[in-house]
Amino acid sequence: MSQTKSSTDTSYRTGEIVKHAGYYLSESGKKNKLQEGERFPACPISGHETTWSHAH
Repeated sequence: MSQTKSSTDTSYRTGEIVKHAGYYLSESGKKNKLQEGERFPACPISGHETTWSHAH
């Protein structure tokens, strides 16, 4: 069974597809502008998987 994100989830993992274009912050605090349809990248500091949150 596939898991889906609820509308209350606010973090995204490296490799997930960006659903809404905008600015996102990595766990390391780096801001990145991402476009809809792109994949969330690895951490810009460590190069490893990370989580991203929408920057407000």
